[in-house]
Amino acid sequence: MAYKITEECISCGACEPECKNEAITEGKEIYVVNPAKCTECMGWFESPKCAEVCPVDACVPDPAHKETKEQLLDKWRKLHPGKTPATT
Repeated sequence: MAYKITEECISCGACEPECKNEAITEGKEIYVVNPAKCTECMGWFESPKCAEVCPVDACVPDPAHKETKEQLLDKWRKLHPGKTPATT
C-alpha cells in the first residue's frame, strides 16, 4: 500500500529527498504523498525510507491504498521503464 503523511508532520523536509519515485511533495501545510507514485520504496530499498528518516513518525501506511508486492513492483516498472528493480 502507498504511504501517507499524517498531520503530525512538522514540514522538516527530511522525507522528500529520500523518495526516488518523487512521490513526496510539499503541500500547503504538510508534505504529501502521491499514491500513484508511492511503491513503499519497493524496487529501490528493502523498507520505506520516508518512514525511516521522519523524526516524528508521520509517514505511515495508507489503508486506503492497499497493494500487493506484485502491484507495487508493477507500478515501479511503469515509473521506471527499462530499469531493473534493485529489490523484488
